[in-house]
Amino acid sequence: MAQLGEVFVCKLCGNEVTVTKAGGNPSIHCCGQEMTKKSK
Repeated sequence: MAQLGEVFVCKLCGNEVTVTKAGGNPSIHCCGQEMTKKSK
C-alpha cells in the first residue's frame, strides 16, 4: 500500500503522483500499467 508523501511516476508518460491520503488501494495505475515509486 502507498504511504503518505510517497511519489510515483509513470514509465510511459512521466506523470507523477504524490500520495496525500493513504488508502486501501494497493497500487496506482497510469497508461494501463502500475506506476513505480520514484527514488529520491
